[in-house]
Amino acid sequence: MKLDRWKKLTTEIKFVNNWWSYIVDEYLYSNGRKGEYHYVHTNGSAFIIPVLPDGRIIMVKQYRYLNDRLSVEFPGGGVKKQDNHDNEARKELIEETGYDGELSYAGEFNPYNGVTDEICKVYIARNLKPSGEYKKDDSEEFELLNFSAGEIEEMISSNEIYDGMTLAAWALVKRQLAINK
Repeated sequence: MKLDRWKKLTTEIKFVNNWWSYIVDEYLYSNGRKGEYHYVHTNGSAFIIPVLPDGRIIMVKQYRYLNDRLSVEFPGGGVKKQDNHDNEARKELIEETGYDGELSYAGEFNPYNGVTDEICKVYIARNLKPSGEYKKDDSEEFELLNFSAGEIEEMISSNEIYDGMTLAAWALVKRQLAINK
């Protein structure tokens, strides 16, 4: 069965902030019926899996307002309008961990493809060295943690790690980390 694409008729930006835009598109189904699609547009995001020389992986624990709970995650953040995924990955690595290193692209995913057009690119950071530029955003407060791959798997199984972007990034990289040790 062939799946038809929808034809976009109009786009209206309803709201814009520093991180995303709320957009409503009017579209036409292949059967001629009109529809309306509400979604969030972003410039994308970058997540980084920083690997220490002993194989442990740096993660950050931070407070997440919407769920009113702490979350263990990989460093990462949204791509600013004037930037790109590669630059954002390096900036987030330095800002959130205080390390810089060699970044290699590991893959990408859409965190919620029914609601946002965001593409998150995932990078593995190796050969880490202190950057001397550890500078968090004003709204960020972290605790740096180091875990083995096995400990990360246990924390996922026990639901201690529950962040969807972290889970997706881990799914992309865990085999690559095992192969490239």
